Amino acid sequence: MTRLIVAAGGGGDAVTAAMLAATLYSDDDQTVILTYAWDRLLVDPVPGPRGAHDFTGLDRITPTVSAVPAEARPIAPAGSTLPRLAAELPHTFALLDPHQGALGVTRQLEELVSHLEPESIDLLDVGGDILARGNEPTLKSPLADALTLAATCQVSAPVRLLIAGPGLDGELSPDALRPLLGPAVHALTAKEVEPISAVLEWHPSEATAMLAATARGVRGTCEVRDAGLPVPLTDEGPRVHEVDLDEALGRNTLARAIMATASLDEVEAYSREICGFSEIDYERDKATRLMNQPAVKLDDEAVLPQLDRFEMQAHGRGVTHTTFRRITEALNLAGSQRDPLRRLLIDSRPGQYEAPLWRMATKPE
Repeated sequence: MTRLIVAAGGGGDAVTAAMLAATLYSDDDQTVILTYAWDRLLVDPVPGPRGAHDFTGLDRITPTVSAVPAEARPIAPAGSTLPRLAAELPHTFALLDPHQGALGVTRQLEELVSHLEPESIDLLDVGGDILARGNEPTLKSPLADALTLAATCQVSAPVRLLIAGPGLDGELSPDALRPLLGPAVHALTAKEVEPISAVLEWHPSEATAMLAATARGVRGTCEVRDAGLPVPLTDEGPRVHEVDLDEALGRNTLARAIMATASLDEVEAYSREICGFSEIDYERDKATRLMNQPAVKLDDEAVLPQLDRFEMQAHGRGVTHTTFRRITEALNLAGSQRDPLRRLLIDSRPGQYEAPLWRMATKPE
């Protein structure tokens, strides 16, 4: 049997899709994960999502859908985690290209469903911001999820919407999401995280890292992103809920507005009008700032005192854990320095590594 999982926001949703495939489906099932190549500036210095024209070595599946094999490469200066995911996980990663708007994504979905004739189709969102109305003050990245929802609702095949780790993306709170969620279909366990444990050592997704951590029993408050958003790590974290697809569309104002769009520019215009911003604009502005920011050397002797100060301040905010992305940005280091920083910290203070998160020292030194 073939199973199709549509990763609503790309990035970490694709990693979680791989974990759920191993958990929810038979070992004999073949899983195709349809996902955006949108890794944010930590990996890809070019703002916005990548399309097929940004890669070499893709494998054509249908006229508008290509798989990203391990041998594929993003064309510089773009970056992408998809080829490495394809190399390390036993699934097919197909490229969701948003540049033709919701109509283009719908066409991709229809072609893939017709070609694969999948036994099931799941639309997966980690965190739950796909259920946002669009005017929530905490909303940070509504565009990708709304676009996927708008397209999926137009596909002539049954689709199940799954929300994993309610609230773990730091956009809608668990309290706001709780009345919107349907029944819990599963609660992930530490054993079920193992198939992606190696990926979590290098993949930058914060929401998926927290999902895995809560499945492993980590509890507390995790600070994420450059803004330092606090995210509660609770017993709700590992749960996967089903939500009615039509009800989600009924809530998501942006998704309803963009259903007939034929370009990403149109989708962005609606996002600015309805949500007050486009997350790609935010990436453009941030990319410009980073370009003009002088490079900071990763000084081993300076890092640990800087970390101590950061941890001391975080303790005052009630924070117990954080991500390596957050530490990298808090120390004003470049995204390319995340992995060396991570290795340095784990080697220096291994007792604080609660994979894949960093636990604040009880008493910062």
